[in-house]
Amino acid sequence: MDIRKLQRAIVDGLLDVKGNDIVAFNTEHLTPLFERVIIASGTSNRQTKALASSVRETVKKRGLAVLRTEGEDNGEWIIVDCGAAVAHIMQPNIRDYYRLEEIWGGKPVKMRLDEGAEAGLPKAGTTTAGAGGKAPAPVPVKTAGQKAAKTRTKPSPKPPAKASARAAAKPTAKPTAKPAPKAAPKTARKTAPETAAAQVARRTTKPAPARKSASR
Repeated sequence: MDIRKLQRAIVDGLLDVKGNDIVAFNTEHLTPLFERVIIASGTSNRQTKALASSVRETVKKRGLAVLRTEGEDNGEWIIVDCGAAVAHIMQPNIRDYYRLEEIWGGKPVKMRLDEGAEAGLPKAGTTTAGAGGKAPAPVPVKTAGQKAAKTRTKPSPKPPAKASARAAAKPTAKPTAKPAPKAAPKTARKTAPETAAAQVARRTTKPAPARKSASR
């Protein structure tokens, strides 16, 4: 098997689905199990699964064999084992954590990452060159002073004109004066009725006659 043909098939399958940070390393001096390790990044589970599927299809279309695929259940780290070359398709946080470049990255392999000129291997964390071999233009970074100058304070929200007009048209309610409590009417005192004995005593009792003084 021509290892360069297998390596090219894997890289082309990764490029078809816009794989990021594609690198390849020669591992013949490290292990007898495989000769190449190819690492690429996908931004989501969907993209990593699509990258793995594209690698399998491209390798099979060129008459090469795919032994097995591991890690497609979660999509964070998918390994496509093609015998002499193994592709590791990882999400950026998983790739930064395990750092496979430090394990297999002793001998980087130069390869064409596009249809332009021969490109060196980019380091992990950098983006690959676009079509035509041109790197994307750097994004200008704004300073804190420029950001502060462009930020504008938002005016406080004003109440609707109709609502304020209605509120102004409504007269203020005057408090109603409560009537003073009326004094309770004075009840005339009633004399207790005289008993029958008292009435009889009053009738029978006559005033004593006045004494006449004796004439001198």
